[in-house]
This record gives sequence, structure tokens and C-alpha cells, in this order.
Amino acid sequence: MQVILKEDVLNLGYKDDIVTVRDGYGRNYLIPRGMAVIASESAKKVLAESLRQRQHKLAAIKKAAEDLAAKLEGVTLSLKAKTSKFGVIFGSVTSIQLAEALQEKGFEIDRKSIYLKNPVKEVGNYECQLRLHKEVQVSIPFEVLSENYQELEIKKEEIVEAAPAIEAAPEVTETPDATTEA
Repeated sequence: MQVILKEDVLNLGYKDDIVTVRDGYGRNYLIPRGMAVIASESAKKVLAESLRQRQHKLAAIKKAAEDLAAKLEGVTLSLKAKTSKFGVIFGSVTSIQLAEALQEKGFEIDRKSIYLKNPVKEVGNYECQLRLHKEVQVSIPFEVLSENYQELEIKKEEIVEAAPAIEAAPEVTETPDATTEA
């Protein structure tokens, strides 16, 4: 079944694309939710005419997305999250937190246009994709830090300092629980 998408659908297509989907997916999910319409001949003609009329507007939207992408090229984000003493995040970093961090830097980005490949569950450096337009995507690096970052650094230093002392310590052998009287 062919449908015309009325909005962007992740892993399927962008608004005004004509895509082929399975009948059940189209009739039971896309069409009832208003995400698509059946691609009949008349609907295709209407789409072609509206695209022709909107071509100038779409070019302006793409240009704005390219300008925003150019501004975002050098941007790096730093997020703080609550972590365990081993650097594992309680929960995960989401696109909502990334959108808020971008907003603090002065960029209004919809959280739905931020794509994370894998869930972020540990402290470290990562990248996310911003889909600003169907032809314009930007990769933004971000770093996840612990809210108790200083404490983790101190603990890491203590472990590194204690490591030689642990290796040099004599090996302790276990003795039976029998008590000896002297």
C-alpha cells in the first residue's frame, strides 16, 4: 500500500514523501493517527501541485536549517547527572536534557529532532544527531559529568595512590577458627 506522509515518521520518511508500507501498518496506525493518507491518483496530483506552490517556502526552510547547522558546528555540550560512585548514571540522558542544554546556549531545538543512537547510561563523551531538515543533519558532541564529579576524581586518585601499597602488602593466609591459648 502506498501512502503520503503528512508528518515526519522516524525510520519511514519525511512529510510529503510517498512511501510503501504494509496494509495493516498503514490502515491501523498511520492513517487513524493522521500521519498519512492513502496515495490515490488524485491525492498524488494534489501533492504535486502543493509542492510546486510551496517550493519557494521549502527552500527558505532548508536555508534556515543550513544556517542553524552552521552555527551549531562548534557547539559542545556538558551535562551533569546523578551517578553512583562508579560513574553509572541513575536513569539515562535523554533528548529532553539535550534540548534544555541547547536552549541554555541560545538554540531552540525541538527534542523530537534530537536522535541518540544508544542510551547514555555512563559518564563519558558521546554524540547526538540533530535532524534539522530532511537534508540537513548535524552531529553534536556532548560530555556527561557526574554531579559529584569532584568526589569521583578524589576517589580515583585515592585508588591510584593505594594500588602500589596493596600490591606490596604481604599475602595473608587464612587460619582455622580454633583459638590457641598461650
